[in-house]
Amino acid sequence: MNYLDINGIKEIIPHRHPFLLLDYVEDYKPGEYCTAYKCVSYREDFFKGHFEEKPVMPGVLTIEALAQAGAVAILSQEENKGKIAFFGKIDKCKFKGQVVPGDKLKLETKIIKVKGPVGVGEAIASVDGKVVASAELTFMIG
Repeated sequence: MNYLDINGIKEIIPHRHPFLLLDYVEDYKPGEYCTAYKCVSYREDFFKGHFEEKPVMPGVLTIEALAQAGAVAILSQEENKGKIAFFGKIDKCKFKGQVVPGDKLKLETKIIKVKGPVGVGEAIASVDGKVVASAELTFMIG
């Protein structure tokens, strides 16, 4: 297994606070997959307005966290080091549950296709084994 703490993640992807949404990587294989986690705390900036009475992590941020896991997989390849992965498209996106303070969000992104600088990742976010979001994420390396 290839574990990364926050400093290891920051060596691979360019995201920084408050937009770095991964806390640690449990395992990854360059160009193939990444399994990462986000430990969701009530102190997250987005909970101030989403929603004060019933805090819920915005779904778009769950998708962004999945994309960051995919970025670890693709940008850890030698030929992509120091580059940035940009969103190209989001397909087959489904939200099946809410992410709330105290949840440990598991983020699994598997690279299923790459052609030149463009690729696709199959992404699944879950909490306690229950899928909360899934999507196919198209990226472009810039």
